[in-house]
Amino acid sequence: MSLTLYGLKTCDTCRKALKALEAAGTPAAFVDVRADGVSSEQLKRWAEAVGWQKLINTKSTTWRSLEPADKADLDEAKALDLLAAHPTLIKRPVLEAGDAIHVGWTKDVQAALLG
Repeated sequence: MSLTLYGLKTCDTCRKALKALEAAGTPAAFVDVRADGVSSEQLKRWAEAVGWQKLINTKSTTWRSLEPADKADLDEAKALDLLAAHPTLIKRPVLEAGDAIHVGWTKDVQAALLG
C-alpha cells in the first residue's frame, strides 16, 4: 500500500505521524502543503471522501487571521477556495493510504494505519 502524508515539515503532529509510521514499517512519502501546494482537484477529492468541514483547521493561526467575511457563509466551494489559497488551513496531517483518506492523527487513524 502506498502511503502519502500531506502536512507541514514544522508540524509536531506530522513529525510524530511520520516517525510512528516508519517505526511500524510503513514509511510514508511526505508532501509539504506550504512548500509544494495542493491542487484543487486533490482538495476536491479529499472533501468528497471526508467532508470539507473536516479539512479546515479552525484552531490554526491562519484561520484566526482571516477576515470575518472570509469565514462567513462558508460552503464547500468557498472552503475549497480558502484551502487552495491558504494551504496552512488544512487540518494536518492528511494521509492517503491507497483509496482511503484520513485526516488528523487520532487514535482511530493510528489504529487504521498502524494495525
